[in-house]
Amino acid sequence: IIASGQIGINPKTGILISHSIKSELNQIFENIDALLFASKLKRENILKCSIFLKNMDDFNVVNEIYSQFFEKPYPSRETVEVSRLPKDANIEISFIAGK
Repeated sequence: IIASGQIGINPKTGILISHSIKSELNQIFENIDALLFASKLKRENILKCSIFLKNMDDFNVVNEIYSQFFEKPYPSRETVEVSRLPKDANIEISFIAGK
């Protein structure tokens, strides 16, 4: 599957979780898990992630949480700083997964 950018929206409320970069990223990973489950895939099926950050100063926090979400070998990824994201999110992640 190719999943377009996921932001930290709680699917039950439709509200962006933006208390902190950690909470936003954790919601994104919950949403990614739900997409994978619906596609009968697992985290290890993710081949590549594209991460869009509003502030590159958050890179170390993202790295820390990213390494907890995935197991080695980590999927390839790129991280770029952007000026603005939908709903003024701080982070967005798109991914490609396959069997």
